[in-house]
Amino acid sequence: MFTSQTSSFQESIDVDERDVDFDNEEIAGYSQKIQQINSYYAIYYYQNTSLTLLDASLPSEAEPELRSYISRRLSRGALLGGMGNIATVELSIPEQAVGCYCCLLEQEKSPEQPEADGNGWVVCLLGGSEKGLNLFRIELDKYVQGLQGVLTPEMQNLETDVRPYLNQWYEESVMHIHRVVQLLQTNVGYLLHAALSHKLVEVTGADEKTKADVARFIKAASLQGLVQEDTTTASLCKAISEDSNTNLIINCSTSPPTITNEVSNRFCDDWIQAFVNAAERFNPFLLRQILENFKLKAIQDMNNLKRFIRQAEMSHYALFRCCLFLQSCGNGDVLLQNARAEHSSLPEAYGIINVLEEFLGEQAQGTLY
Repeated sequence: MFTSQTSSFQESIDVDERDVDFDNEEIAGYSQKIQQINSYYAIYYYQNTSLTLLDASLPSEAEPELRSYISRRLSRGALLGGMGNIATVELSIPEQAVGCYCCLLEQEKSPEQPEADGNGWVVCLLGGSEKGLNLFRIELDKYVQGLQGVLTPEMQNLETDVRPYLNQWYEESVMHIHRVVQLLQTNVGYLLHAALSHKLVEVTGADEKTKADVARFIKAASLQGLVQEDTTTASLCKAISEDSNTNLIINCSTSPPTITNEVSNRFCDDWIQAFVNAAERFNPFLLRQILENFKLKAIQDMNNLKRFIRQAEMSHYALFRCCLFLQSCGNGDVLLQNARAEHSSLPEAYGIINVLEEFLGEQAQGTLY
């Protein structure tokens, strides 16, 4: 049983870059340190089924090709207001085929401008691959929605607001995980553990961008909203966060940053090298896939523990298997912490969790967690 579990765990860490970016031309050379992926943008005003180019960073020969593609999508009703759509497009650019995120931002309707009904702006963000961009769909949706309040048909603020904003889409929406791993290097395991265990993270001696990057990393690595009975998990998070003595503190005034109240476990430590290697290859899409695999493995282990606890209510042998599982997974502290919160109203299960905590504590004073 535990041999297959170990094999599954290794497979989850060993992410093939082809699993992230299907375009072989794009991933060629990722085995060495590479330059940042080229990124582009285009924004159009959409009115009466016609598209008017407002601005683009694409080569002049590629922009009409993109406009033709967008027109076809609009004619088929494939772009819905406020919902991003990601696909692969072939354009006259060095990469030839790239991932393209498109979103239609509808113009606000008003009685004074009834002719504006159905009009709006089409924002296109291009770079990497289709599958790579899909990993950052939530970030891309949020970033494009940030334009909603500054867009006008006349675009008087193109130079001051819109163009600088669109120029930064790749840095702001895709590269934040990469920046955090580069900052922390092998200390990233402490951040992963903090995310799983709902520990608050304080960043000192850093600019606002770095603080925001760390906060977004924590949110991306957290399991909140992905595990059952999230209300009890949220209660656990609140209880832990009230204890300021347990906060993970990252002091960026030193190089490398100084970490205080650092806690990790074997499960988080096993993922460190995968993150560091992907950062060295400058592949943010691979980094995000590794992060998603990390979360998936943690959820699988949580579900396994729940199943073992249910079985242990009826069998002493199942209780023994539960102990073996917690020892082998390397994430016992986090799993038991979440299990305690989720089973707080179930006396029998709660009692089993107490036994498991006592047993593991007596065995190795936490070192087997």
